[in-house]
Amino acid sequence: MIRAIVTDIEGTTSDIRFVHTILFPYARERLVAWLLAHQQEDAVRAALDDLRAEIAQPDATLEQLTQTLLTYIDEDRKSTPLKALQGMIWREGYLNGDFKGHLYPDVLPALQQWQAQGIALYVYSSGSVAAQKLLFDYSDEGDITPLFSGYFDTHVGAKREESSYRNIASQIDLPVSELLFLSDIHQELDAAQQAGWHTVQLIRGEADALSVHRQVNRFDQINLELFSS
Repeated sequence: MIRAIVTDIEGTTSDIRFVHTILFPYARERLVAWLLAHQQEDAVRAALDDLRAEIAQPDATLEQLTQTLLTYIDEDRKSTPLKALQGMIWREGYLNGDFKGHLYPDVLPALQQWQAQGIALYVYSSGSVAAQKLLFDYSDEGDITPLFSGYFDTHVGAKREESSYRNIASQIDLPVSELLFLSDIHQELDAAQQAGWHTVQLIRGEADALSVHRQVNRFDQINLELFSS
């Protein structure tokens, strides 16, 4: 029986094009000026110090760090300091009404149904927890954050590492046999499955021929009764 569902965002609840054609360029275009204006703020300083530790350059200047961040953005690097800083920049975009968080139309009804059934809902994304909350708070379906019991990012580990899902299970405090992970990436699902989780792959396009996971095209095609044994 499934008692908690953890969902990815990009390509799963939300069109990956929203992230890559709107969010990423928005942060990249503003990064240099934004860091100059906000570099003395505690949260920004902490993220920059984390980046210095990540690249093993404790004396790196703001200019050097900025160039590293721009390179990371271009490479779509899953860097925790980068994700934290992107989330701070995106917050201004959401608050200014520059964009809204995208949701596929099948997502909200399924989440509401599962919550009504007493299933706890969580999010696990490489984007920072702050960025995750913003997307769902300012989504094109309105504020849906009350549906979620918690959020996880790369602080628990990388999404393709088995240990990350063991860490999440420990924090949720449920047996892995009662946990379901939803993602569009089969390598992430492989890691979750290796940790003992149930898995479903959301395929918004053509089927993934390399995947061993159950594949569906929409949230309303997910049948939780299949995991009742």
